[in-house]
Amino acid sequence: MKKFALLLAVIASLVIVACSEREPEDIVITLDWFQNANHAGVYEAVDKGYFEDEGLNVEIVPPADPAAILGLVVSGDSDFAFYYQPDLLQARQEGIPVVAVAGIVQRPLNSIMTLASSGIDRPSQLAGKKVGTPGLPWNEAMLSTMLEADGVSRDDVEVIDVGWTASQALMAGTVDAIIGVYWTYESIIIENEGLATNVLMPDEWDVPSYYELVLVASEETVKDRPEMVENFVKAFNKGHAQAADDPQGAIDTLIRLNPDAEIDEAVDRAGVELLAPLWKSEGAPVGSLSSDRWEDLVNWMKSRSLLDSSQKATDAFDASFVN
Repeated sequence: MKKFALLLAVIASLVIVACSEREPEDIVITLDWFQNANHAGVYEAVDKGYFEDEGLNVEIVPPADPAAILGLVVSGDSDFAFYYQPDLLQARQEGIPVVAVAGIVQRPLNSIMTLASSGIDRPSQLAGKKVGTPGLPWNEAMLSTMLEADGVSRDDVEVIDVGWTASQALMAGTVDAIIGVYWTYESIIIENEGLATNVLMPDEWDVPSYYELVLVASEETVKDRPEMVENFVKAFNKGHAQAADDPQGAIDTLIRLNPDAEIDEAVDRAGVELLAPLWKSEGAPVGSLSSDRWEDLVNWMKSRSLLDSSQKATDAFDASFVN
């Protein structure tokens, strides 16, 4: 009996050694944009060894073309990506088989922004004014909802497509307000130029409170590699918890791990303080996904003709990987 027990112990030790010597699995995650404070959590997970602890060797890649991010995920060239909840839903409507597996930023960052000197601090005050947009239907639907919530309509404002020069257009006085800009980023850039801003939050004016950023994977990856997805999400969320607890230390890590990137340290150090509380959801684990919030956003997007009736919120996310 003792010999049998000894044999079992030897076998167990060999299994442990074999597992510990197993080569880590190579994983690629694509960012939604160039490196900035929004990504501090994933860099913390790499730096602190959280992915390594889960047997994963993670490469973080900024996108060469932001429009091609989901294509990389579906093709398998990237295993995960940062993406935007509303855009994910619209992509699924177009037949792109991707799902969210964790929530990153738990509140909208997109906003309407004005200069404080204008005195405009609510949507109704935009009547008769010029509003700059990036020309995306999603942003214009947000604008219309916010205006209607305060008793005016889109017809009461002049909408101007300013592309990706929104901040410059506002500072130059070309427009009176801009939408499609982050209150954790563009507002800081503008204020660093000596101009104070007013920020109108969409979820305070009848737009559902959605996840600005989510972690996405392909349906195939979720189905065929659930253990890897669970391990990745565990380490990924642990990195965000660490970044939330030490936001400035997370920016130190971001800068150190990206020596060749053009990181605007002044903007990111201010922005991370605004983002840190948004990586956590009160009463829920880091990375949590709420079915009610997905349903609310899908219903609103349908009401604005951004989604058709065939789309189901439950198909667009899998909350089972968040512990």
